[in-house]
Amino acid sequence: MSLTRDFTPFDSRNEGFAQPSRRTFPKSWGAEYLGDGEVLFRIWAPDLERLRVQIAGRNREMLPAGEGWFTLTTDGIAQGTPYRFVMPDGAVMADPASRAQAGGIDGPSMLVDPTTYHWHMPDWSGHAWEEAVLYEVHIGTFTPEGTFRAAIERLREIASLGVTMLQVMPVNQFPGNRGWGYDGVLPYAPHHAYGEPDDMKAFVDAAHRHGLSVVLDVVHNRFGPRGSLFQAYVPSFFDPDRATPSGPAINFGQRPVRQFFIENALYWLEEYNLDGLRLDAVDQINDDASQMHVLWELAKRVQREVTGRRRHLVMDDHRNITHYLERGQAGRALLYDAVWNHDVCHAAHVVATGETGGQAGISMEEPVRRLARGLAEGFICQGETGPDGEARGEPSGHLSPVAFINFLQDHGQIGYRASGERLASRADPRMLRVLTAILILSPQIPLLFMGDDYCETQGFRFFSDYEGELADTFPDSRIDEGANFDPNAVEAFDRSKLHWNRARTPEGQVHRDRMRTLIAKRREHIVPGLLAVPPHSGRVLDTEDGVIAVDWRLADRLLQLRANLTAQQTAAPPVSGTVIHAESAEIAAGEILPGLSMVAAVSPG
Repeated sequence: MSLTRDFTPFDSRNEGFAQPSRRTFPKSWGAEYLGDGEVLFRIWAPDLERLRVQIAGRNREMLPAGEGWFTLTTDGIAQGTPYRFVMPDGAVMADPASRAQAGGIDGPSMLVDPTTYHWHMPDWSGHAWEEAVLYEVHIGTFTPEGTFRAAIERLREIASLGVTMLQVMPVNQFPGNRGWGYDGVLPYAPHHAYGEPDDMKAFVDAAHRHGLSVVLDVVHNRFGPRGSLFQAYVPSFFDPDRATPSGPAINFGQRPVRQFFIENALYWLEEYNLDGLRLDAVDQINDDASQMHVLWELAKRVQREVTGRRRHLVMDDHRNITHYLERGQAGRALLYDAVWNHDVCHAAHVVATGETGGQAGISMEEPVRRLARGLAEGFICQGETGPDGEARGEPSGHLSPVAFINFLQDHGQIGYRASGERLASRADPRMLRVLTAILILSPQIPLLFMGDDYCETQGFRFFSDYEGELADTFPDSRIDEGANFDPNAVEAFDRSKLHWNRARTPEGQVHRDRMRTLIAKRREHIVPGLLAVPPHSGRVLDTEDGVIAVDWRLADRLLQLRANLTAQQTAAPPVSGTVIHAESAEIAAGEILPGLSMVAAVSPG
């Protein structure tokens, strides 16, 4: 594994770059270059009386530094030198805060000097949140090669759609060579199969050159089924009274543990120059006993400590709570910019396919009415009692529409199905056209899953690379019960890779042109009204069953949406102002909508 080259992804004939710059984040945990050839090794292990670090095969004693910390400072260690921590019983493990691994979680960590990469876009200013159009990417299946370097070659065509932000699924080191990344073990190290740290930095650098922000999905709520490597040796890292579906819960009440994850966020944003983070499944983070919840502290420290432009923080939270999403002056997020709105996805799924099982069950009854509520007010479930007898959610209509990320499908909605089929394989094409137009031309932040732009039909399955007993005992519980495939088989991974040749077909080009047109209309007519949207901006109008009629009072304009999601011609409230898009040649501003059609209009207001 080479860690010494400066990978420059750009054509050397291009001119006009600013002087290359270097970025580093000095973490509390792990190995850090101090300068002048000195390296500090530091780890928190309060349950141990002795700890050593093995550097290039030689064991060296670490010194207790108080409050459970062990340290060792040494010099003359070159970039790329392998090292491991040695437990009192002689067992070895990787650095929990490793920047890079030699071959996986069971191999040695590699000493990395983060200043070796020279950034070519140091003055990148990013995108304002209201400009966001997200495009979710899994690095391993985005290209045939499945690497950061290969992904660079596809960025130009993604940027040409008008997409502004890449939403990258987790890239941290997980077991094996294949996986979604949510079962991570080493949260600071890019996965070895995707490339070296400098390759990931080059990917981010190239994205910025193409005008794309990069938001990374991080998992701070748990470790995967393999758990943390030092779970057996440092039980204080975990909460003995709680567990997650994949293992012991993290003990955020311990300050060093809390620091480990907060610094992980700061590290990705600062050292990799990322534009934001999506925090996965924060509803599984239990830190209610702390004076300041770790999610609050993380957001405040990101705002205070990350240099340069403002970075965006996004939550994945199934509780439908609002206090992390509140706005301050001029509509600026106080903590987190947005939450993934699974309610809207589930309702749209029922509307598109008629399927009412699994996660979509909450939208079984009156899915069109529920979808309209989600478009107008954010969450669909706002405290009402569900079929299970439990109340879920809080009123959300006062929040800005841009506090919600809407999507028709994502990695989970597709991948946890028995065959990993996309909507393009299951929905009426006319219905999918209408729902896509609604997604892009509503004021919430839209998210596309990779391939949606050219109507990819290749599936995306849940896949992993577990071995031995773990492969037999840990099938993911969210996989459809009808699944008849082995997620650990390489075929599950290979059959999830994009078919880029479809984007070159006449049909694929038609889909891309249409997506490009919709995003351009959003940028021209909707985005200018999304800054400082007044509270309770959305309103659902009375209309016929199967019809959506929503008006939004944005900052300086009225946005109106009408959609007939039935097959029959149906009456709907008329729109006023300028029609910016109609999903049927027969639509005017009148009161009759043909079957499977929509219209959006904007007027001053």
